[in-house]
Order: sequence, then C-alpha cells, then structure tokens
Amino acid sequence: MKKILVAVSILVVAFFAFMKFGRSIWVPIYTQMKGRETVKSIVHKIGNTALNRLQPDLTAAGFKSLPHEIALVAIKQDQILEVWGKLDSEWMLIKKYPFTAYSGKPGPKLREGDKQIPEGIYEIEYLNPNSLFYLSMKVSYPNEFDKEKATEDGRSDIGTDIFIHGKDNTVGCIPIGDKAIEEVFVLASKTIENNIRVVISPVDFRLTNYRPSVANINWEEELYTTLEKELKKFSQVR
Repeated sequence: MKKILVAVSILVVAFFAFMKFGRSIWVPIYTQMKGRETVKSIVHKIGNTALNRLQPDLTAAGFKSLPHEIALVAIKQDQILEVWGKLDSEWMLIKKYPFTAYSGKPGPKLREGDKQIPEGIYEIEYLNPNSLFYLSMKVSYPNEFDKEKATEDGRSDIGTDIFIHGKDNTVGCIPIGDKAIEEVFVLASKTIENNIRVVISPVDFRLTNYRPSVANINWEEELYTTLEKELKKFSQVR
C-alpha cells in the first residue's frame, strides 16, 4: 500500500508540473480538441485585414513579401514593442507598437506575483487564439538564465505564464491592444516555425549606457551586458 501511495504522489506531482511547465505542448492540443478557435481559424478571419494594415510598413522596410523570420524587441522604459523582420541577412524595423498598460519597474522578474515584466532573451513558445485578452503569444519565461540565477539566489516559485497580448491591462505581461496584437499574431503565425526571438530590456541600450540598479541581486550587470550585445543586432531603423 505504501508503494502505491508513493507512486500516486509522484504521478500527481508530475501531472501538475506538466500542466504548469508543459503548456507549450498541451495548450495547442487541448484547444484543437475542444473545438474552439485555432490559429488557422483566427488567421482565416483576420489575416487579410491585418496584413493589409501592415503592408505599408512592410513595403517601407524593404519587404516585397512577408519576412520568413521576425523578432520582437520590447523596451520597458519606453513602453514600446518593436517588430523586426530579417531581410537577407539584416534585421529591418517593420513597426513599433506602444504598450497599452504597464506594471512593475526596471529590473527582471524574480518571483511569482511581483508584477514584473521579465528582462532577457526569450522565444515565442506558442500562439493562443483563445486568450482572455483576445489573442496572445506565450513568452518562454523563465529561460535557462532565469532558472540558473534563481538557483544561485535560493529563490523558488519564480513565476511563468508571461504573454504578449491584446486589451489594455496587465500584471507582468505586455499588452499592445487588439488591432496591434492582430497584426503581430498573424505575422507570427507565418514565421513561428523559424523561432521568434523576444528581447525584453529595461532601457534601450542602443541609445544609453545607463544600467538600472536592482535590489536584492548582484547579477544585473551580466544580464544587461548580454542584452546590450543582443540589441545591437537590431539597429537598421528606417
């Protein structure tokens, strides 16, 4: 009986861990099985309209067709999300979208419930066509750097479920409004197979050497040096 109870306990823990950290696997499958909106159905409904709105920006950035690879750059101080596309071997700025709400302050996300927008280099894990915030895109927080520093600091429960989404409220995510998320969502649906990099920085290190000081950690210089190097890839402003 004791062995059975231990086995059941292990299965329960594994189940809840998978539900929390395996969302990129089970959410798309669940959505499809439940018969609600899918990425395909959303793109069918709004794709042409969203891309028509984006076309002048794509043309101005030098794209004759949709980019095969995009990246997202979020500057917390400016409350701006930049969408970049790769043209040949160069990253070109396509469009900027203002945040429609903001929470937290400069500094990385350290724990669940701190209302901080993360800082670091991430990817889009999956697109959510059934978000409570209209449409959303899952950011891969925590990344390996976040986990490593949490272990070093002795922190647990560092949070998850960070999204870029529509509407105009947030407690640690990046909202950009409904029309904006339509455009980014549709563009992401065309390029997600090529990995969509997401760079989130407290300030624009392309324009300043200022380093925010963050209480209770001693590794912000390491993080911000990495972000400064990454941001320099995105400098072809039209």
